[in-house]
Formats: sequence, C-alpha cells, structure tokens
Amino acid sequence: MMDHVTTEAPSAEPKYATFEVPDIIVVVVYFVFVLGVGIWSSVRASRGTVGGYFLAGRAMTWWPIGASLMSSNVGSGLFVAMAGSGAAGGLAVGGFEWNACWMLVALGWIFVPVYIASGVVTMPEYLEKRFGGHRIRIYMSVLSLILYIFTKISTDIYSGALFIQVSLGWNIYLSTVLLLIVTAVYTVAGGLTAVIYTDTLQTFIMVVGAFILMFMSFNEIGWYPGLEEKYMKAIPKIIVPNTTCHLPRSDSFHMLRDPVTGDIPWPGLIFGLTILATWVWCTDQVIVQRSLSAKNLSHAKGGSIVGGYLKILPMFFVVLPGMISRALYPDEIGCVHPDECRKYCDIDVSCANVAYPKLVIRLMPVVPVPYLLSISGYVYARMQRKKSL
Repeated sequence: MMDHVTTEAPSAEPKYATFEVPDIIVVVVYFVFVLGVGIWSSVRASRGTVGGYFLAGRAMTWWPIGASLMSSNVGSGLFVAMAGSGAAGGLAVGGFEWNACWMLVALGWIFVPVYIASGVVTMPEYLEKRFGGHRIRIYMSVLSLILYIFTKISTDIYSGALFIQVSLGWNIYLSTVLLLIVTAVYTVAGGLTAVIYTDTLQTFIMVVGAFILMFMSFNEIGWYPGLEEKYMKAIPKIIVPNTTCHLPRSDSFHMLRDPVTGDIPWPGLIFGLTILATWVWCTDQVIVQRSLSAKNLSHAKGGSIVGGYLKILPMFFVVLPGMISRALYPDEIGCVHPDECRKYCDIDVSCANVAYPKLVIRLMPVVPVPYLLSISGYVYARMQRKKSL
C-alpha cells in the first residue's frame, strides 16, 4: 500500500459547492435564452435547400462568422482541459491558441478562395471534385464522423457535464443528457444558421464572463507578480514520497521550452503543431463550413481576422486562471496522492481538470435576487415602450 507524507490534515470542505437560488436562476435563464435564440434562428433560416441548411444560405457576414469560428473551437472542453493543463504545466499550452491565429489567416486568404471557387458545400465533396472518385468522399465522411464522435464531441460533452457536476452537484450522466437535448433541438431544426447565431451569443457571454473571472482571479492572487511567486510554491500538503510530481515545473512561465526536457518542446510547438493546425483550421468541415457560409470572399476573410484576434484571448482568460487556481488551492488542484484526488474530484490521478470550475464556484459572487428582478423589469419596460412606439 502506498505511503504518503502529510504535514497537517486538510480542511474538510464540501466536494461540490451549493448553488444559491440566484445562481440557479441565471443558469436556467441562460439555457432558455440559448434555446430561444436557436429556435428563433431556426424559424428564420432557409432550410429548403442543401446550401440553405448546411451553409446558412451563404448569407452570413463577417462578425458572426468570426464569433462562430471562436466558439466552435473554444467551448467547455477548452475551459476544462486547457485551464487544467495550465494548472499542471504552466504557460506553454497557450501556444496552441496563438498558433491558430496564423492558421485562420491562411484559411481566409489561401484555402477559402479555392473552396468558394469550386462551389462545394462540404470538405468530402471538395476531395471528390479535386481527386475524383466517390470512395474518397465516403471515406472522408466516415472518418470525420468517427473522429468527432470519439474525440471532439465526447470530450466537449464530458467537459460540459463535469462543469455542471462541479457547480450543481448533478449526476454526470444527467448533465450529459441535458446538454445533448438542448444542443440537438436547435442544431437539427435550424441547421448552420441556428448554430452560428447561438455560437455568436455564447462567444459574447463566454468572453465577457471569462474576463470578469480573470480580473477577479488576478486581484485575489496579487496580479502577475503574486502569481509568479505563489504558483511556484503551490505544493500540496500530502505528497507521494520519493517523487517530484507534486512540484510545479521549473519552466512553468516559459512559452518556448527545451526540446529535450520540456513537456511541450518549442520545435514541436512551432513546426509540428502547425501541421496539425493546418488540418484543423483549414480543412476540417466544422471550421471551414463557417467560412463557406459567408455572403462573399471579403466577409469570409473578415471572419477569419475576427476569429484570429479572438484566439489570442484564451491565454489570458483560460490558461492564466488555471494557474491561479492551482496557486490558490494547491491541496485540491495540485493533489497527487490517489486518496486525496478521489476525495476532491473522484479521480485517482489529478484534479487539474476542475481548476476552472473551482475558480467559478469560489470567486464569482452570488447575484442578488433584487438585481435580477430589476434587470428583468428594465428589459420588460423597454419592450413595452418599443411596442407603444
């Protein structure tokens, strides 16, 4: 049986926070609002043709395209996984986001002009036109579906369900079913139009909320100098003897790391990642489909620029808060002993994945009910005034 070293007993805290009534109201209103936007866009969408359903009628402008490019890649999976990677290893993981900025420029100026000129709706269709043969189209379609089901979709659903479990204490399977139902209703009914408009809404909510939490986190830890000091001292009280897994990496605040000893060596981050990112950002159906919905090439390029600028932000409102979470809660986020990790997050290996949800629960204030009622009253009054006019 594995021994462990402890200096003092950790404080007994609830595994999951208890939401107050205002918190639950906000969550419910958010789901209803997103579902409402999805249904609204579904009603106004042109779904009678293939181009209308899959490409939003090729009528999208640059700003919803850029927001959808961001939201299609930055979701619950990124907030959970990238913040967890930041908590465990430091800044270098943010290079994945910054690399995407250049790939989005390549999408708008090199790849999309070719796709638009070919008149295709999907990437498998482009491969069929470019190389000939129906088998390559079927192969690419099946491969893409399999990869998305077992990589992208499954991780996003798990991350979203994990966030709900940490915040509300719900069963993770119930949370998964809820997310699937809400997303499926407007996606299947409205096609790409509904997806892009709900992406735009969620991008706005995500960026505003994440920046609020980022400033609150930095204020809590003493801004960047405080993070540098406290992160390197974020060692859990209970460790595994004769190991160094509990220690923060010495290069935690380095973006470009040693090619031999670094966990994310700089040659791989710059050159190897660029090859993978070219596929993700320039040839993947989910991403390219947004650009193909543009009303013309200028709007497609504008969407790429907006998406590129937005991809700069996760380094600041995801990776750094993840590191702050470990610095503030080293026993929970930095746990290394299986018994401790199971106590805090029901996982044997690490609780780094709950770094961002932990910040949300601990630092974000409860919204007063009178404040919510006053906002609702103001919105209702404005709607009545518009009707009277």
